[in-house]
Amino acid sequence: MRDISKEQIIRRIQTENPWWAVPYQLGEQYRKLSPRAYFSSFQGILTKTEIKRALLLLGPRRVGKTVLIHHSIQALIDTGVSPKRVCYISVDHPLYNGCTLEDLLAFYDEAAGINHRTEKCYVFFDEIQYLKGWEVHLKILVDASLPSRFIASVSAAAALKMKSHESGAGRFTEFLLPPLTFSEYLDLLGAGDPLKPAADGKIGEAMDIEQLNRHFTQYLNFGGYPEVALSELIQEDPSRYIKNDIIDKVLLRDLPGLYGIQDIQELNYLFTTLAYNTAQEVSLEQLSQGS
Repeated sequence: MRDISKEQIIRRIQTENPWWAVPYQLGEQYRKLSPRAYFSSFQGILTKTEIKRALLLLGPRRVGKTVLIHHSIQALIDTGVSPKRVCYISVDHPLYNGCTLEDLLAFYDEAAGINHRTEKCYVFFDEIQYLKGWEVHLKILVDASLPSRFIASVSAAAALKMKSHESGAGRFTEFLLPPLTFSEYLDLLGAGDPLKPAADGKIGEAMDIEQLNRHFTQYLNFGGYPEVALSELIQEDPSRYIKNDIIDKVLLRDLPGLYGIQDIQELNYLFTTLAYNTAQEVSLEQLSQGS
């Protein structure tokens, strides 16, 4: 059986960090998306390195956590941070299978020619939940009191937030990135401010209430996820995108892996029953009888 070589891992890390080799310009897939309204708050917490904690970026799938990370990387470089002191690692890549965070940091040092133990670096671990016992690994890095700043993105936020509280008390700072707000949705579409300015800090009236209602209906149907909001192709068949890219991965991968659920068909039936009874009163007894 073929083993994954150190050289393969180093090449992969270098590929994921294109800003090391040339003056970096944010990639097209990230540049077309304007920063979320939460970006400045996230960046403010990230740059407060005097607080010795890891920063957890929590949020559901497909709400823009990876995009936010790359906007943050660009901002760090623009403010004078040396590009080689900024590292991005997508933990779910198959080449990193079996590697601990310490292993990945050692490979980063060799790939970039730096020392994260003595230099102030910013290390982003994307989709860290795919590393077994990630919260313990991250806790150990924080306890080592290194000058580097560690940031990790985590999907399946509700479940993993509980685990982070249990294992990383006092060592993790959590930042929740929710789906798009209506205001962000309008901004993403370039619709501008739909309200007339009002005096004394009051909320202004809508300039075109019918258009605003049309936008709101579109937002309810498609607006929670940036990728769906911007793509007419996805909007033609949103159920396929949401089912394949979001629901199936949560039901078939995240929840079974986190809780040891073996009967995925029953789990799917439970969620289907809940979805069908949206806005209805459902008791635990009824659910247990139905399933």
